[in-house]
Amino acid sequence: MESDPLLRTREVTDLLGVPENTLRWWRHIGKGPESFRLGQRRVVYRRSKVLAWLAEQEAAGAKRTAA
Repeated sequence: MESDPLLRTREVTDLLGVPENTLRWWRHIGKGPESFRLGQRRVVYRRSKVLAWLAEQEAAGAKRTAA
């Protein structure tokens, strides 16, 4: 698992360039990258899942532009 590090919310927002509140809202409505809780409070993301989600968003945007 060392090759697929866990990212905290702040690290994901820095990677995606969105505010923390946006990422929290996406998590609430099930729109953003897959996350899970460690313990009761700590929300984490696998880097690979964030990058896969970003690639999906890019592909969806390219399809909309081409149509």
